[in-house]
Amino acid sequence: MWKQAIDDAVGKIRNNIETFGDGYPHVGVQGRYSAELNANKEWTSGFWSGLLWLAYEYTNDPVFREAAVRTVESFRERLHQNDSIEHHDIGFLYSLSAKAQWIIEKDEAAKALTIEAANKLMTRWREEGRYIQAWGPLGDPKEGGRIIIDCLMNLPLLYWASKTTGDPLYGEIAATHAELSRRYLVRGDDSSYHTFYFDQFTGEPVGGSTAQGYRNGSTWTRGQAWGVYGFALSYRYTGNPLFLDTSKRLAKYFLSHLPSDHVAYWDFDVPVEPSTFRDSSASAIVCAGLQELLEHLPAEDQDRTALSAGLEQSMKSLVTNYATIGQEAEGLLRHGSYSVRGGNAPDDFMIWGDYYYLEALLRLELGLKGYWYES
Repeated sequence: MWKQAIDDAVGKIRNNIETFGDGYPHVGVQGRYSAELNANKEWTSGFWSGLLWLAYEYTNDPVFREAAVRTVESFRERLHQNDSIEHHDIGFLYSLSAKAQWIIEKDEAAKALTIEAANKLMTRWREEGRYIQAWGPLGDPKEGGRIIIDCLMNLPLLYWASKTTGDPLYGEIAATHAELSRRYLVRGDDSSYHTFYFDQFTGEPVGGSTAQGYRNGSTWTRGQAWGVYGFALSYRYTGNPLFLDTSKRLAKYFLSHLPSDHVAYWDFDVPVEPSTFRDSSASAIVCAGLQELLEHLPAEDQDRTALSAGLEQSMKSLVTNYATIGQEAEGLLRHGSYSVRGGNAPDDFMIWGDYYYLEALLRLELGLKGYWYES
């Protein structure tokens, strides 16, 4: 089952190289990425690069490598020409592009670019609150004190930079932000806030909120998914058992709140009706994250069986019920949601959903693990 799904996905990626040209997919518009490509401007651009590198590793076909290398050059231009990037998503952008090239080919220019990107992410560190600011410039009256659960997936860029350069500061900042996220984004029942505010001048906690969830106190499923995978990665780099335990707790909550077909709705607290939107991308992230989590759990851990079963059920459902296998399509997974509250692509292809879906498949079939860390 997994190999058929991988082969179909790689075929679609091959077709998309010509379809997309120098454009970058973000979210589908009426079932087509090509209806609204961008010139490497979105926070999601790295996922297209990551898909190309995954396809190259799987096939060893230079067509994928050539396209992937072109994206790395585009990311070089983006970092050097647009020094005003005012968000935390540097890890999403450069781990799957430049760092991927370094991991696969040991290209020194790609390594140098990745370290530059890590330095850029370090400028988001706010010493007063000891966190990485999610959005907006320093001192922004609305965003200056906000952290976001998505940022856990950007921290591996800093951990990698620490290991690669020998400078411990990158890793110390990443681990400090992960611990703050554990304390304030994860609630007592193992659900999570999407974002949390601090007083940007004193660092005092203010309270949790959402940007894309159903309401401030609800659990946005994609945010919970970022937590499952992100805390497992922080454990990989730090060995802090609290991060592993937090990943497991978030995973158990996610799996226990899934509907009968084992693929998430867009929020765990939204009233479920026939018209309620799914978010296949959240389940794809969790399927990749569960494999990271299971790699670290001891063999005797009492939750391994249930977590493994949840992974299998969700992956089978994604492949059987949500994937575009055998269809003419630009996307790999149907029924992802970007921003339901904002009315932005509530039910379409999501390029990050496609990336994590293929990463999860390749982990299952071949042990290829993506580019969040260097083995």
